[in-house]
Amino acid sequence: MRNYVLRRLISFPLLLLGVATFAFLLSHLTQADPLAALVSERQMNNPDVVEATKRRWGLDKSLPEQYLIYVGNLVTGDLGISFRTRRPVLTDIAERLPATLELVIFAMLFGTVSGVGLGVLASRFQGRPIDSAARLFALFGSTVPVFWSGLLLLYILSVKFGVIPGPGRLDARSVAPEFVTGLYTVDALIAGQFSTFLNALHHLLLPAFVLGWSVMGIISRLVRASMLDALGQDYILAARAKGAGERRTLLRHALPNAMIPTLTIIGYSFAYLITGAVLTEAVFAWPGIGSYAVDSARTLDYPAIIGVSLVGASAFLLANLATDVAYAYANPRIKLG
Repeated sequence: MRNYVLRRLISFPLLLLGVATFAFLLSHLTQADPLAALVSERQMNNPDVVEATKRRWGLDKSLPEQYLIYVGNLVTGDLGISFRTRRPVLTDIAERLPATLELVIFAMLFGTVSGVGLGVLASRFQGRPIDSAARLFALFGSTVPVFWSGLLLLYILSVKFGVIPGPGRLDARSVAPEFVTGLYTVDALIAGQFSTFLNALHHLLLPAFVLGWSVMGIISRLVRASMLDALGQDYILAARAKGAGERRTLLRHALPNAMIPTLTIIGYSFAYLITGAVLTEAVFAWPGIGSYAVDSARTLDYPAIIGVSLVGASAFLLANLATDVAYAYANPRIKLG
């Protein structure tokens, strides 16, 4: 196991270099001019300003030269300077990533717990109204676009009835807790600010529900199918023949085996949501990495685009590794090659 993990970690830099290369080439193949984000419209007609800006940002060099310079900086941990914010990309990502992680963690908690619960419930009452209702709710969550459900629920629960706060991580008059992890709920608890914790948690409920609903739909359907398959196995018949109750049979015998294929979905869903929460962050004005990626793509901010791509690639690589290791622990028969 240790050698397997080490080999995978050693391959990470090469994979990330491939992602950076692809993102670099793809961003430079667009027809739009990045100077529009660096120079005002009035100054675009001034050749001296344009030339100085190109030299300042290295845009006067050929594409291979720009690539070699970027890779050289990347090796030292320098992701470059954002065209839009004029700050290091690594600093921008470090400030925004905790907001996305907090949203994704709560969304995954909701999606995983409710998805597994609905899947077990649906398999226990197969063919009954409970099964149909659970499947319909899961199907609705996994097919409805998050921007539509987010806008609808935000209008009903926040604008119409006022039971849920509006967009943002905190109320307008609230002060963010002192930075420790960047997760407002955690930092508020560390600082002993329970009112701020409740405020941040209240703001998290709706976006986490909207984002986790799609994950919940996928997990519940997979758990239901896996549970039905497990319940037809011989070891389940043997457990029932020995007098095991229905609850014990479901939770102690069928569910652990049904969760093995579900681990893949859970791992990849977490990685996907880190970079795929763009629409949710846009609807709820959530200052995370998703909104940062949208703003960067809109202004052709090459360094920021590549930086976000590297974050997403790292999330998927780590999720893949964690899923493989979890597989080996969940099922000792699986050998890691």
